[in-house]
Amino acid sequence: MVPLASTTVSKQRSERRIAVRLPLKVRGRDAHGVAFEEETSSENLCRNGAAFVTRFDVAIGSDLEIRIPLTQYASRRAQPERHAGPAHGNRFSAARNSDTDFATHGRVVHVCDSESRGEKLVGVQFTGPRFLRVFRSESAA
Repeated sequence: MVPLASTTVSKQRSERRIAVRLPLKVRGRDAHGVAFEEETSSENLCRNGAAFVTRFDVAIGSDLEIRIPLTQYASRRAQPERHAGPAHGNRFSAARNSDTDFATHGRVVHVCDSESRGEKLVGVQFTGPRFLRVFRSESAA
């Protein structure tokens, strides 16, 4: 019989993380209970989680709010939306917030020292909505 802890680790790694840098806005409380908000970038991500570097001391098990502003990507993809009838003409569809930003909550599952002095590499497992966009790894480019 496989111990539960091994099953959990195996399940966490069932999806390959992709090395991609996207801007992140992270909000939460540090290990001392002090509220913080930080703009950083992802080191890697998958549908179920992400890793990023922070200058704050966060504890394993902490809950964080995570936002990935994707507005710049969505605006490039905007296509003209045509409507029947001359009264409507050609219009660009307005980008909906859900199309331009990804917002979720995550639980810190891993913390280690970063290559940058005084910063930590933090791994979070999403506890809210999962990340559904697909990106090609920067290392594959």
